[in-house]
Amino acid sequence: MKKLFVLFSFLVASLAVVGQEKALTGYLSYATFDVPGGQPYVETYLAVEASSVVFAQISGSAYQASVGVTFIFMQEDSVRSYAKYELKSPIVADPAKALFGIVDQQRFSLPDGTYTLSVELTDLNNPTAIPFVAKEEIVLSFDRDSVQLSAIQLIESYRPTQTESVITKNGFDLIPLVYAYYPATDSVLHYYAEVYNSAKVFGEGNKFLLTYFIESFENQSKMGDYIYRRRTESRPVNVLLNSIDITNLPSGNYNLVVEVRDQQNHLVAQNKVFFQRSNPKVQYNLKDIASVNVEATFMGKINNMDTLIMMLRCIAPISTEADRDYAANLSKATDKKTMQQFLFNFWQKRNAADPRQAWLNYYEEVKKVNASFKALNFQGYETDRGRVYLQYGPPNHIVEAYNEPSGYPYEIWHYYTLGTQRNKRFVFVTKNLVTNYFVLVHSDAIGELANYRWEYDVYGRANTTESVDETHTGDHFGNRAFDFYRNPR
Repeated sequence: MKKLFVLFSFLVASLAVVGQEKALTGYLSYATFDVPGGQPYVETYLAVEASSVVFAQISGSAYQASVGVTFIFMQEDSVRSYAKYELKSPIVADPAKALFGIVDQQRFSLPDGTYTLSVELTDLNNPTAIPFVAKEEIVLSFDRDSVQLSAIQLIESYRPTQTESVITKNGFDLIPLVYAYYPATDSVLHYYAEVYNSAKVFGEGNKFLLTYFIESFENQSKMGDYIYRRRTESRPVNVLLNSIDITNLPSGNYNLVVEVRDQQNHLVAQNKVFFQRSNPKVQYNLKDIASVNVEATFMGKINNMDTLIMMLRCIAPISTEADRDYAANLSKATDKKTMQQFLFNFWQKRNAADPRQAWLNYYEEVKKVNASFKALNFQGYETDRGRVYLQYGPPNHIVEAYNEPSGYPYEIWHYYTLGTQRNKRFVFVTKNLVTNYFVLVHSDAIGELANYRWEYDVYGRANTTESVDETHTGDHFGNRAFDFYRNPR
């Protein structure tokens, strides 16, 4: 029932067609929906940046790009669904001005289960380009005896249906928002979701509560101005097609959360979807800290400027973008009182009953990452491993491979769960163990760097060509990273 946003970096070889290198860039998201009395389905939303593909001349002043797309849904060794087709761009007169996304949507009906989705994109106008292959685990699981929520589909716009097509749902044509990114020019967030079995559980026509809100991705705190509630009548399928004004939503990473609650306000079902917002014109809300009196608090006793600056810097891994930017600017100033007010407010929001203990607990973790991950010129909390540890906690398992003959030293961290996500991994690489500075080169977690050519970063010194598969470097003596990644142990 989840929806993931995955950023794919599609890297291709030299393009003889245009005499320069290009990076085929695509974006994929998906959503899962149920069909009462029928099979659920997976809906895929694909966008390829037109500026990253080759446009071929089809007539005098008409050019068109063509992308080969392959979807394969596997269960163990069996193919459960398959699609292979050609995705054509709109015709343009000047390929240099093609700055749009080539968007496509597909539906795949499948029974409940866990599937591996393989996606391959090729530039059909560039036969020298190396195909890109990526994989994603998808879970379809809808209980017909309890209230269930579909995935939340972010949509660019919608309109009443004139002629039904693949983008039609319940009388509306929904234009998918593939990128899950809202620049400052966007002021409205539109979304679609479905609630199943409310009539069966609550009784036909009885009321239940729908809650939807925006929360910080980093700490799951609700954004106070973006909480909405309404009562609605139960039906076999309840349709949610809503819009939220995000004009004043600051830059940052967020989740849109939808909840179903019963008449006693007990949580019955919940789903969420990640999105990013860029809104530089909205500045940090100083009202949050201007009235904070710190004199009688633990922060009022911390007067050393070096200590205050350290406290401001080390909270970056668990901060929202707005908090992080403000703290970074504040650490360059000499306003001790504002530093104290900001820090006290920061920890009070995380533990209103005992903000001091919240800080002390976190600082114990900071000391651990400083001891383990400190690198040349960097404190532990300033490194990628330190940031991931502080943001998500310790991993369930770590593979440390420092001496493979063909590779740079690397670590693969495996988390069994990250909130609602399962089996998420982080790959860190260093070119010099002496510095202890490992760089994150890939993760399949939401909101993290997704680089499905990460093996080339691990085995870069053993690969001088790119004549092998797009995402897999092939078998070198002692090469075990791909196996460790698929099967952490």
